[in-house]
Amino acid sequence: MKTFYNLPEKVEFCKICVNSNQYPASIPEWKHDVNRTKANYINFTDGICDGCIQAIKKKEINWKSREEELLILLDKHRKNNGDYDCLVPGSGGKDSVFASIILKEKYGMNPLTVTWPPILYTDYGFQNFKNWLSLGGFDNITYTPSGEAMRKLTKIAIETLLHPFQTFILGQKNLAPKIARNFNLNLVFFGENEAEYGNPVADNYTALRDKSFYSVSNLKNITLAGKTIEELEKNYKLKLSDLRIFLPLIEEETNNNLQVHYLGYYIKWVPQESYYYAVEKTNFKARPFRTEGTYSKYNSIDDKIDDLHHYTRFIKFGIGRATDDAAQEIRNNHITRDEACALVKKFDGELPVRYLSEVLDYLDVDEDYFHKRCDDFRSPHLWIKMNNNWLLRHTVNKDGVDD
Repeated sequence: MKTFYNLPEKVEFCKICVNSNQYPASIPEWKHDVNRTKANYINFTDGICDGCIQAIKKKEINWKSREEELLILLDKHRKNNGDYDCLVPGSGGKDSVFASIILKEKYGMNPLTVTWPPILYTDYGFQNFKNWLSLGGFDNITYTPSGEAMRKLTKIAIETLLHPFQTFILGQKNLAPKIARNFNLNLVFFGENEAEYGNPVADNYTALRDKSFYSVSNLKNITLAGKTIEELEKNYKLKLSDLRIFLPLIEEETNNNLQVHYLGYYIKWVPQESYYYAVEKTNFKARPFRTEGTYSKYNSIDDKIDDLHHYTRFIKFGIGRATDDAAQEIRNNHITRDEACALVKKFDGELPVRYLSEVLDYLDVDEDYFHKRCDDFRSPHLWIKMNNNWLLRHTVNKDGVDD
């Protein structure tokens, strides 16, 4: 049967969590094209996904030894003259709050915080951002790109890749190394490694983020929103100066001493505990309502487009936001697999209507056109249309059309 995006033709589900082998592993955003020709997907070993294998391995880690490694690293970069000694990117979510405050309060560092702001802030997300800086006591650089460029690229990414969040991810991953270079800072901390969720387990064997995520040798083969720079300049009237902030560093521009680390390599990272920590330290507020598409209220809540991002992932890969949340909570022993299956059945794939009209108006995208594009991106091996309704062929609950 025909498959899109180089997805595995046979759909399998992890024996421990609720993830399927259709889960997309993270790759540098500028490698995305409509066919995902360079994509990788989560590995399974004896029916267990890499995310769960990593969760098992985490139980065997000597966290005291890892903390000693962290102390050595911090002492190497620590400054005692009041200057910044490391950089923490974030927008005031639970993870950036946890990372920045623990570095400051427990380990005595002086982090500069850097923010690539959400495309469309939620009001509670913006309040969390302000609380992070005021109650956490941080200096901050917020870089707001050209609104026209952001809007155009986001719209093109939907039309070409069905990827409404790409422009935010580009800034989220590229901005911090650039600001670090400009401030002559050699140490950047992100939170947990993507491999906590499904990248190859081997990615967790190092604390360093691979440089391919934020630097390239040249811009020749770069794409943004699935288009080459030349196409964006010629067909969409975007100048290189409009696009430069979205692009990775050129290797020759990169400080050779710059290191981008995952703090989750050194400190055991549990999303729910980060949430409670953020509540305690900065009065972090969860959404006053359930997040559409899942059952939680506190994960990735600062951007109105984020909800649409998870919905489009469900369209392309058959994996929704409830699956993501439930898989992680199984691994952290917060819920059972049976409970997770019930949550996935109830919430996965729910259309996020709360902000949908506002988001599409901002992007100047007609809603009927958006839904048509969604249908165009449904892989035949995952979806079948019956009685004018789209149904999954396979589900973790074994109630798909072909199960």
